[in-house]
Formats: sequence, structure tokens, C-alpha cells
Amino acid sequence: MSVETEEKDYTKHVEDIEIKAAYDNLIMLLGQESYEPFREDFLKLHEYEQGEFFSLLNDEDREKLYHLLSPKEVADFFDTLSISNEEMEEILTSMDARYAAQVLGAMQYDNAADIMNFLPKEVMMSFLALMKKEDREEIRILMNYEDDTAGGIMTTEFVSIDSEMTVHEAMVHLRKVAPDSETIYYLFVTDINNKLVGIISLRDLIIADEDEYIGDIMKERVISVNVADDQEQVAYMMRDYDFLAVPVLDYQEHLVGIITADDIMDVIQEEAEEDYYRLAGMSDEGSPLDDSSFTAAKKRLPWLIGLTLMGMITATMLSTFEETLEKVALLGAFIPIIGGMSGNAGTQSLAVAVRGLATGEIKRVSLLKLAIKDILTGMMTGFTCAVLLFIIITILFGQPVVGIIVSISLFVAMTFATLSGTFIPMGMSKFGIDPAVASGPFITTSNDIISLMIYFSLANALMSALV
Repeated sequence: MSVETEEKDYTKHVEDIEIKAAYDNLIMLLGQESYEPFREDFLKLHEYEQGEFFSLLNDEDREKLYHLLSPKEVADFFDTLSISNEEMEEILTSMDARYAAQVLGAMQYDNAADIMNFLPKEVMMSFLALMKKEDREEIRILMNYEDDTAGGIMTTEFVSIDSEMTVHEAMVHLRKVAPDSETIYYLFVTDINNKLVGIISLRDLIIADEDEYIGDIMKERVISVNVADDQEQVAYMMRDYDFLAVPVLDYQEHLVGIITADDIMDVIQEEAEEDYYRLAGMSDEGSPLDDSSFTAAKKRLPWLIGLTLMGMITATMLSTFEETLEKVALLGAFIPIIGGMSGNAGTQSLAVAVRGLATGEIKRVSLLKLAIKDILTGMMTGFTCAVLLFIIITILFGQPVVGIIVSISLFVAMTFATLSGTFIPMGMSKFGIDPAVASGPFITTSNDIISLMIYFSLANALMSALV
């Protein structure tokens, strides 16, 4: 394959013109084996851009890259890669084992621990054995924590200083450890037992007198989290306080790590995706786009089978009112509208409720106030849609009685759906059931059943006026 063809294949989906030109140039240099100019231009890119370029390369060119870059230089952009665990495993196992171990050891420890936890045990153990002792110990510590906890997302690469230090001593210490720290904007102050006693910002340290003691200028009130705290709660806490980093304590209140804003951004995205997939009644494990057809079907079938069985209730109900439909066939034409509109109203209410439960906002609202609000919302939306539908049915079909039945049914169904969309997930949450998993499909199907029951009950009651 020619260099020109490779350029087109590699960069055809890169939208930024300047970055595309840089990638094209790098591909050309790599193809011409101009390794020194390639290395120089590659290292001028931001780590994220380096990672994106790496993702475009085939296995042969990636192998060339490993020979041109040190493990630390590869680790810098590996920290930015957004790829599946399976792909990362494939990349690491394709490298020389010692080189791969050095790359993992040079990565941010929290990212390396996440990768190591996914690798097969024999591969993970071989990489650990080839690492420097210090890197191995730090990564092993992080691997012991659950993935979705503060301990699982924290990093141990932070700056801590002793409360007995002077500002001058702290600055000297900072210069030594800063290159290996993920962030230095906050300096965490500990006592002789490594217990967190205060915090000082880099700005306050710089402007303080050199002879002052850290214990005299630090802020003693520190907001912290425990290693076992759920990552989602940590994310909301950091959002509320506008923190760039938050300290993580163990059960003895020793400072063991920090969680930084970039890690929290990943958590927020992960949690949002998780809630979205669960709201649709799907598994949230991994990206559905990476699933095979068989895997996708396996994830969706349990809910679809359950909903099929619930749907039989609707079918049975329709057969019960078969005589009503035979007398007034026009009634059947509006079943999808009533079921669909009540489902839409319930889903809208559900989305707000699930999000409110996830963020904790819904707990701050009175149940009575919430119920009144949902009833009024359902009545207003239901009434508007009902009036519109009554006018259309009367004009198009000349059946005002059918219009009344459909309109009243729609009004009641939308009001009920709006209310149930909020209170069903709240009830599930009370019983320890994840509302995002169970509520969406359940509410849609239950609203169909309730709306049809209302619809045909009204039709039977007014049958004398219809025939």
C-alpha cells in the first residue's frame, strides 16, 4: 500500500484541518522511515492528539512507534486513550512484556490499576513482576478497591506536607515531588500519623512568608471522602463544592489518595450512560456498540420476554371487550393514540424522577407537594391534548360521543401516567430496586393496561349513545 493511500485510510474521519495535516505529515514521515523528524513532530502534539493518532495506526506502525518512544512517552498518551478494556488488553499483550510493564508503571496509577484489574490473572501477574517495586506496590494498593468507589478512582500521586514544616521547607519539598504528582493546586497537610489535619492552596503557599509554619496558615476544615464512598456521590459532592481535587481517607482517617476533576468528569459520563441504558431496560456493562448481535440480544431478551408476558394482559383485555369493538369499530382506531400518549407522559415524568433520585434532589421535596405538582401537570397536558383530539374526531368522523370517550380516557390516562412516572421509581428505590433498571419498560406497559381499562370502561358505560 502506498503512503498516499495510507494517509487517506488513516485520517479520513479526522475533522480538524490543522490536526489532519499534522497526522498526514506524521504518516508520511513514518512511511518514509524518517524517524527523527517523526519523533520530533509527534512529541509536539498534545497527549490527547497523540492518543488519537495512535488509535488510527495499524499494528505494524504501532510497533514502529514503540521503538521510537520511551515507555514514559507512550504512557503519557495511554492515559488519554478512550478504548475498550478488550482493545487495551490486545495492545498490551502485543508489546514486549517488559516494555508493556514499564508503560503501565509510568501511567497514572489509578488508570494503570483499572487496566490491570481487567487483564487475565496470568498476564497481570507477569506485568507486576516486571515493574519497579514502587510502581508495583502503588498499583496493587489501588487494585484492592472496588471499581465504583472513591478508592477505585483515586490516585496516590498527590502532594502532602507536614504541619510542622515552614513555608520554605514546604516549597523545597514541593519542587522535589511535583514532577510525579497528578496535581499540585491543593497541598494536603498531615500530622505525624499521616492523618489529614488541613489543606493549603498553592497560591496561599506562594504568597505566605517563608518563615511561617504550615500549621498556622492552613485551613483546618477539610471536606473529604472515605475509600468506600460511591463514586457517584463523590462526583455530586465535588460538583457542589467546585473542587479541583478531594482527599480520600481510609477507615482510620489516614490520607491515602485524592480524586481529581478529570477523574470525576469520567465518572459523570459513565453514570449518565449507565442510567440511560438502564432506563431503556438494557444492561449497562460496556458499550452496546461494541456488542455482537448475540450479546446484544442476550442483554435485551430478559426484559422483552417479561414485557411480552405483561403485554398478554393487554391482549386479554382487548378480547374481553371484543363485543364492544364489534359494535363500534372506530374505537379500535384510537387505541394506539391513548396508549402512546400515556406512555410518553409517563416516560417524561420518569426521566425527571430517575434523575432526581440519582442526584438526591427529589429527597428535598415534600411528597405531597410533588404529587400535587404531577397531578396538575398531568391534568393540564392531558386536558389540552384531550380537547384537541375531541375537536379532530368530531370534525373528521362526525362522532362527538366517540370524541368524548377518547378525550376523557386520554385525560385520565395522561394524568395517571404522569403521577406514576414519578412515584413508581420512588417506590422501587425504597425497596432497594434500581429505578433506572426497572421503571421505564414497566411504566410503559402498565400505562397501556390502565389506559385501555379506562377507555373500554367508558365505552361500555356510554354504549347506548354509540349504537
